[in-house]
Amino acid sequence: MRERLAGLNSALESYAAQFVDQLLEGAHQLSASDVHLRPSPEGIEISVRIDGVLQSCGAFSRGKVSDVVTRLKVLSDLLTYKTDVPQEGRVRNPPFEAEIRVSSFPTLHGEQAVVRLFAAEAKFQFLENLGLPADVYQRLKKLIDETSGAILITGPAGSGKTTTAYACLRELTRRSSGGRSIATLEDPVEASIGGVSQSQVNARAGFDLAAGLRSMLRQDPEVIFVGEMRDPVTAGIAMQASLTGQLVLTTFHAGSAAGAISRLLDMGLEPYILRSGLLAVLCQRLVRKLCSCAAESTAPEARLGLPLAKVRIPKGCPQCHGTGYQGRMLLVEMLTLDMGSVPAGILARWDADQLERSATAAGMQTRWACAAGAVEAGLTSAAEIRRVLGFSDAFSAETG
Repeated sequence: MRERLAGLNSALESYAAQFVDQLLEGAHQLSASDVHLRPSPEGIEISVRIDGVLQSCGAFSRGKVSDVVTRLKVLSDLLTYKTDVPQEGRVRNPPFEAEIRVSSFPTLHGEQAVVRLFAAEAKFQFLENLGLPADVYQRLKKLIDETSGAILITGPAGSGKTTTAYACLRELTRRSSGGRSIATLEDPVEASIGGVSQSQVNARAGFDLAAGLRSMLRQDPEVIFVGEMRDPVTAGIAMQASLTGQLVLTTFHAGSAAGAISRLLDMGLEPYILRSGLLAVLCQRLVRKLCSCAAESTAPEARLGLPLAKVRIPKGCPQCHGTGYQGRMLLVEMLTLDMGSVPAGILARWDADQLERSATAAGMQTRWACAAGAVEAGLTSAAEIRRVLGFSDAFSAETG
């Protein structure tokens, strides 16, 4: 993409339009999820996020006649004369089949823009397309048939939580053939789903998650998806709904399944509500898969302290654009409320470590165990596991 963009002449009046067209098309061809345009004194530094990793494309001119960021704002119906406040919008008439969002943000050297592309998510329509472990897939399929209770999909930002939630919603509409009333409350709506009533919050108009959820419950929904539980009020309403005859799906930021429960307790939710309302907590991470050019290594430094006999390491080739990786896979742990003494632990307000030990003893495969299996199978590298999961001793403790 660097060569494609470098060939444009910044003096042309149509430079910005051509630049943006080439930028979006190049990002689409590379299956990038985000494009970052960061202003600097010399111009604009362009980076693209591919398989979760930000990669630099170089620095380019902003345009002497028309500005590149301004062009993006025009395409997404943002106010071009407002450069001192953040703005968000959606690209009208995108050049390819995709949902494209643009956000601008004022910085020292001008407006920074980030473009999000959701085209790749068309590959992950249903649960069977996600690459979930077989046992997790079967249990999740069964759980979304329940008529009440809450399923939390957790993980850090960029771990594919919304993609998994949308796959659950499509699975529900496919199975029910319109026989269940399904509604969502999101911020923002990331993709349109047939057969689902989707709503987007508008905080400026007083239509926030909490107010919207209260009103939605009067619409006789059977299944509710809350885009994200961000505060105690929203979390409390969602969990109460799970006790009164609705199946609730929601996403939540947490580092582990047990950590999500501990966070909800810390937010002030009563233990008996979690004990009675929760069906399961799914925690996921996305790691890059090794390209076929990867080579096996028994060198201690290649294992990065992981307790494994051998690993494969990335090399890089034209097929993977020199990164050594192609595509991503899920690492998933699923905690259900029928695991060992987890229910009693919730009522006793155990911390995350105690809850995780109890669930693991009852058969839960943690993210660390999933990571060990993926590295041993040659699907990913020790370096990628350390990049995503960090350098915690949990890996050694659970796999040693």
